[in-house]
Amino acid sequence: MIIANDISHGKILIVDDQVANILLVEQMLRGAGYEAVSSTADSGEVCKLHLLNHYDLIVLDLQMPGMDGFQVMENLKEIETGGYLPVLVITAQPDHKLRALRAGARDFVSKPFDLAEVLLRVYHLLEVRLLHRQAQELNQRLVAERKISERLVGRVLPSSISEHLQPHPGPAADGAPGVVTGSHAEVTVLFADLLEFTEFAEGANAAALVGVLDELSRQGDLGGGAPDPARTRIMGEAYLATMGLADAVADRTIRASRLALDLAEAVARFNAQSRYKLQLRIGLDVGPGVAGQTVARRGHHGKKALAHPGR
Repeated sequence: MIIANDISHGKILIVDDQVANILLVEQMLRGAGYEAVSSTADSGEVCKLHLLNHYDLIVLDLQMPGMDGFQVMENLKEIETGGYLPVLVITAQPDHKLRALRAGARDFVSKPFDLAEVLLRVYHLLEVRLLHRQAQELNQRLVAERKISERLVGRVLPSSISEHLQPHPGPAADGAPGVVTGSHAEVTVLFADLLEFTEFAEGANAAALVGVLDELSRQGDLGGGAPDPARTRIMGEAYLATMGLADAVADRTIRASRLALDLAEAVARFNAQSRYKLQLRIGLDVGPGVAGQTVARRGHHGKKALAHPGR
């Protein structure tokens, strides 16, 4: 939101080869409360000064010796690559007004000056310029935040899923979830669950329950060559891990076997440190598989599924 105080602090450059005109405009603007007003009688210095000071408005006379106002605007276009020239032209020639607007000027003021008109046009153009700059900054923040989101999605999800979630050119989708699937020549799936866990949970205290489940989860995430967390799932007392979905892993079966041994050792350690005698059931399957996930960009939650015929 732009307030009057922001506008009064806008940086203004007056460009005119006539010192009397510069003094007149400066007096008008300072009398109206504008604090950052500077000037030059050398049109060739405008671009250099703008690069240094980033003016919010350039009040530019069109008829000047050497480099006229039209050439100054052409040179400013090399600096203001976004297509917005913060220029208010001053002219006594009626035919120059339309030409100046076509050249990129935002507005014009006719000579001789009318105080109320000058102040109104300056205020309006400063407000537009500050809003334009504010919009640019907001867009830059949105782009930066989107890049962060893309990196996070890329770390959590397989590349085939994360690419589907990225924005694509063209008309926006209606927000309905879609399905992303992929076939895999060979996938290793490990499933482990604690036998008679319901009876155990009824007689165990909270610390014991958290302890055994935490130990299984920790060993699952660290064991067997550290499978990607995006391909492991904890479901109550059950543990599911898949290897070979997102990336081809040459030793997926060996890693799954090591993971099974790590889980079994974790349960054995828990039993040795407690009065419980839990038993762990583990199954391994290897074969072709099809993985799928529903995805959406507007408020829908995705769901994963794995069809694994095995062999």
